[in-house]
Amino acid sequence: MTDQHKKAIQMLKTSKGQIDGIIKMIEEGRYCVDISNQIIAAQSLLKKANMIILKQHLNSCVKEAFKNDQGEEKIEEVMKILEKITGK
Repeated sequence: MTDQHKKAIQMLKTSKGQIDGIIKMIEEGRYCVDISNQIIAAQSLLKKANMIILKQHLNSCVKEAFKNDQGEEKIEEVMKILEKITGK
């Protein structure tokens, strides 16, 4: 496991804690704007973790695929993910 993977895991664990906190806020009937702000914070952390994973993928799997003449397939995979991220 790389340092980048460890960093992504830590971010995901933190976001998991945030989500648990958000659920508790909703159950307690807390102020909606406060809940929304916490949801935004959790989403931001999830996006950052995803970018770390994608960067690691590009720097390892995609590089290796190009060495083995399989780069086009990996590029297509990444493009599909980017389409999901951008909503296009």
